Amino acid sequence: MLVETELTLETIGIENTRGVSMEAKDFVPSIKESELKEGSMKPVRIKGRPILLVRQGGEIFGVSNLCPHMGCKLEGGILRGYSVMCPCHGWKFDVRNGQYEEIKEIALATYQCKIQNGKVYVKLSDEV
Repeated sequence: MLVETELTLETIGIENTRGVSMEAKDFVPSIKESELKEGSMKPVRIKGRPILLVRQGGEIFGVSNLCPHMGCKLEGGILRGYSVMCPCHGWKFDVRNGQYEEIKEIALATYQCKIQNGKVYVKLSDEV
């Protein structure tokens, strides 16, 4: 008896024609892992987006590099623990979730990061 099945990439175990999972394609390479030391920040521009990478507590976090108050670059600010302070007016943001510490409704865009093969990859798909 012949059973017809629709062959798709998924049914034969291939996620797409390039062999890259759909989730993996959302991650874009940025810098070498060695360029971001513990307790430091590094600005990058990925596909036109100004992103601040922060390494703290053994993890890498990505947030918008622009303060929503006046658009100042956060890269010139001060990092204390998981808080980055804007150099222009002192606004403080938690790099783990992007939240402004004074008003929780105000937040920076955040970007999921991962390390693979010595590079830092940043996920852009969730950002509009």
